[in-house]
Amino acid sequence: MSLFKVTMGITTALLIGTLNRVMIVELGVAASLVSLMLALPLLVAPFRAVTGYQSDTHQSAFGWKRVPFMWGGTLVQFLGLAFMPFALLALTGQGERPLPPWLAQGVAAMAFLMVGAGLQTSQTAGLALATDQASEETRPRVVALMYIMLLVGAVGGSLVFSVLLTDFSAQRLVQVVQGTAMVVLILNAFALWKQEARNPQRAAARKQTPKPPFKEVWTHFINLPNARRFLWTTGLGTMAFNMQDIVLEPYGGEILHLSVGATSALTAMLAGGGLMGFLLAGRQLARGMDPLLLAAGGAMIGIPAFSAVIFSAPLEAGWLFRLGALGIGLGGGLFAVGTLFTAMRLDGGGYVGLALGAWGAVQSTAAGLAMFFGGALRDLVTQLTAGGAFGAAFAVPSVGYSVVYHVEMLLLFVTLIAVGPLVRHGIRATNNVRIAPVIQ
Repeated sequence: MSLFKVTMGITTALLIGTLNRVMIVELGVAASLVSLMLALPLLVAPFRAVTGYQSDTHQSAFGWKRVPFMWGGTLVQFLGLAFMPFALLALTGQGERPLPPWLAQGVAAMAFLMVGAGLQTSQTAGLALATDQASEETRPRVVALMYIMLLVGAVGGSLVFSVLLTDFSAQRLVQVVQGTAMVVLILNAFALWKQEARNPQRAAARKQTPKPPFKEVWTHFINLPNARRFLWTTGLGTMAFNMQDIVLEPYGGEILHLSVGATSALTAMLAGGGLMGFLLAGRQLARGMDPLLLAAGGAMIGIPAFSAVIFSAPLEAGWLFRLGALGIGLGGGLFAVGTLFTAMRLDGGGYVGLALGAWGAVQSTAAGLAMFFGGALRDLVTQLTAGGAFGAAFAVPSVGYSVVYHVEMLLLFVTLIAVGPLVRHGIRATNNVRIAPVIQ
């Protein structure tokens, strides 16, 4: 079942890691246009709550709930990846038949949107299906396994793409991206095989049950005690841990003068910290630890980790920088698993897909905004300090990066303030709002 997380990792590595560099360096696309294309999948992230609700209430002739959405999302993602390389070549004017710039940009945007929409749909339904299939006792291990497989897909995909595109050519780009589309299709099909049994009786029962409108179900969910606070906490913590994604490696290269190989190893440090966080989270959750307390622990670990990154510049300590990167991965892993596990239990009366969709929408949107604001804030502060806006003492390159890390630490403190009442009182279902039950 966790294979659907592997395909997410592979796709993310392809878009953010490989195609990001290929489009700017080999294909000569403007960096601003590349950033816009990579941000387009975020446009569909807020609709994950609707997707989750639809999978909760879907009336299939076979009695399926999640499978149609997982498979439908996989097909949309496959189609987007299948024609994406041709769209990119047309965007750079390297296609067999040149297209007008506006048309080439529109086709490329459509490819990225399809990949994003398919990925968001399949991931929302997949998490809901995993929640349906797992018992309360096995759920902590399921969550940890899914995150580990996501990491395996991202790291493994990055390594394979780097090898396959060593000798870059337009033909090789087409082969690699379309090969990725086939891998996604095959792995997701295998992940879905016999996971949700056909149940005509359940299908007949669901047809007899009135389908409540989305607005009514959403009102019930958002009125759960502390549900809004939980979503705000998820968004704040996600932004705190993701603003550094766009500036961490440049910081190591420009400020600490690390080699390209050394800065590339930072990805492994972050991944190693994340893996430690996933394993520790699964172990602690299986022992009955409050997942919100686990998320708070991740935020607390993040504060000294960002401090280590900040102080590595004046101390000229590369080891301290690497230790900070490891801590960021560890804290981020604990926070992500803790909030996901909380969302899996926040079903609001049988609508687990809606709860997971709301969590996923907030997390994806916050992560995308964090990466954008991290890069923009660094550029703005660097430009101001270089012009002497804050005096000669601040006219050093490290100030722009340091401001980003300080903002992340501030967000972590705010996250701890927000999560405090959640740890103390928890999130409980309420019977104040009555809605039609879901036939499981």
